[in-house]
Amino acid sequence: MHEMILCKLGEVVLKGLNRRSFEMKLMSNLRRRTARFGRFRVYSKQSTIYVEPAEETCDLAGAYAACKRVFGIIAVARALPCAKEKEAILDTAKTYLSSALTAARSFKVESKRADKTFPMSSIQLSQWVGGHLHEAFPHLTVDVHHPELTVYVEVREEAAYVHAPAEPAAGGLPIGMGGRAVSLLSGGIDSPVASYMIAKRGVELEMIHFASPPYTSEQAREKVLQLARELVPWCGRLNVTIVPFAEIQEEIRRNCPEDHFTLIMRRFMMRLADALARDLNCRALVTGESLGQVASQTMDALAVSGDVTDLPVLRPVIGMDKEEIVRIARHIGTFETSILPYEDCCTVFTPRHPKTRPHVEEVREMEQALDVEGLVRRAMEGREVVKLR
Repeated sequence: MHEMILCKLGEVVLKGLNRRSFEMKLMSNLRRRTARFGRFRVYSKQSTIYVEPAEETCDLAGAYAACKRVFGIIAVARALPCAKEKEAILDTAKTYLSSALTAARSFKVESKRADKTFPMSSIQLSQWVGGHLHEAFPHLTVDVHHPELTVYVEVREEAAYVHAPAEPAAGGLPIGMGGRAVSLLSGGIDSPVASYMIAKRGVELEMIHFASPPYTSEQAREKVLQLARELVPWCGRLNVTIVPFAEIQEEIRRNCPEDHFTLIMRRFMMRLADALARDLNCRALVTGESLGQVASQTMDALAVSGDVTDLPVLRPVIGMDKEEIVRIARHIGTFETSILPYEDCCTVFTPRHPKTRPHVEEVREMEQALDVEGLVRRAMEGREVVKLR
């Protein structure tokens, strides 16, 4: 038998009659994420998904790393299957975990008997395997409360599985089970984190980014695409729609009061994201807004920017401070790219004294000086789609 990966389900197990549809979507996501590492057999039994190499050339380490980033999986372990016999289980533990047992100073054995036809109880099996491992590795002491190493034995339907402690995985729900949404992706820290957090709830994302050449550079555009690439291991396949925004900003500067520049700009962003969402049959918008972080993210300002769309606006970082957001950005690998010093369209024509308590009716009146429909139409006609896999 060959080494394989055991994927432990998270909150998927709490689902009722539709649980199987969640498991099927999760297995489909796992097959796609592991496909570049070789051919794997992916199947589900007894609240565990098995990822088994189907050929000798499979890169198990690469597949293991990929499985840890698949939403819906709460923990993963590399395990070695063996016959459901106590002697085979002991021999497997001694050889497969030899290095870990040699390096540890204390240990315990924890068994789970999912196959109730196995003749020993879980406690009996743990005691028997643990006693013999202690004889084979006499330097070890038994510590059932705080061991350096826990040897796990799972007696399941097809085989027994021996493994060291599982490592934490992404958690959440399988992508594709929470619907589809358009996420507004800037070059900052917050929006990639917001995208990650909504994807963790099973939402499939389409990304939209607003570029303002010549005011923004090619490096700024590449920075945003790199952020999207760094989200792919978590979010799966992504399309980034890049929308030209310079004409809109120039018209706002020519026709609107300076203190309302950012607010009206945000309203156009929401209009464009709404238009894309309706084109792609998405049911919500996602933003990285955090309450009170900047002038355009006060409660009044959020009401003004959200006034132009009937779609739900999901703001997963709304109640988080910057330190919490940065911590997640470091975890998902986007932080270093986010702080690269390339401008984005949000820094173009920034007002010196932005309005923090705007009124919707007042802003609507200001926008009457603009050809709103024409500006939105021309921007959408000039969009470009970059597909990332």
